[in-house]
Amino acid sequence: MQAMDTNVMTAAGVVKRFGRKTVLDGLDWAVPRGSVVGLLGANGAGKTTLIKCLLGLLRPQAGECRIFGETSWTLSAEAKARIGYVAQVPYAYPWMTVGQWIRYTASFYPAWNDALIDRLAREWDVTMADRIGQLSPGQMQRAAILLALGHEPELLVLDEPAASLDPAARRDFLQVIVELAGRGDRTVLFSTHITSDLERVADRVAFLKGGRIVHFGLLDELKDRMQLNLEDSFLEMHRHV
Repeated sequence: MQAMDTNVMTAAGVVKRFGRKTVLDGLDWAVPRGSVVGLLGANGAGKTTLIKCLLGLLRPQAGECRIFGETSWTLSAEAKARIGYVAQVPYAYPWMTVGQWIRYTASFYPAWNDALIDRLAREWDVTMADRIGQLSPGQMQRAAILLALGHEPELLVLDEPAASLDPAARRDFLQVIVELAGRGDRTVLFSTHITSDLERVADRVAFLKGGRIVHFGLLDELKDRMQLNLEDSFLEMHRHV
C-alpha cells in the first residue's frame, strides 16, 4: 500500500502574473496534513491569489500546485468533494433563500451532515427563510461558512473568513475550527488580518511577502524565538525580511 502523503497541499515554483505585475514569484510551500495554518501578509501581498492557485481556481504561468497528490488545475471530482472553501466575498443567487442555497450546495456532495448544519444554523442565528440578497455581510459570511462545513471536508480553506463577523460570531466560528482541528486528520488553512484569531486556533503560521513564503513554522516556536506576540512578530519580520 502506498504511504499517505504527509502534505495536503503543495506549491512548487509557482509564478502568477496579472499583466506586468508579478504577484507570486517562484513560490514554494507545503501544508502538512492535520495542521491549522494561518496565512499572513500585507494588503496586496497575494494571499487570495495564492489560495486560488492552490485550489485550482487560477492557473499559474509557471510551477505547479497540488492537493491530495493531484494537480490542482485538473483536480478530480472526488478530490473536490474533500475540500471546503469560503471565498473572501461569497456569492450566491440573490433570489435564493439560505435554505435553498444549502440544499443546492448539498446536492453536489455524496455526504452531507444535516444535523451539523441544523445545529450551527441555530447557534449562529442563520435563518433558512432569509433571501440571499437581503443578508448583511456578516450573515452572508456565516451562511457561506455553513456551506463549507456541511460535507465535513478533510481540507478547509478560508479566505478572510471572519472579516465581516462580529466578535460573538467570530468566537463561535473559531470554536468550530478548534473542534474540526481536534479530529487530527483534518487540515485548515485560513488567511486573516486578525492575528488574535490565529493565536487562538493555529498551530502554524506562514508569512507571504514579495511573492514568496518568507516564513513558515510552528506558531509557538516563532513566539518563543521572537519573544513577541504574533502581531508584533509579523510586523517585525515584515520590516526586516
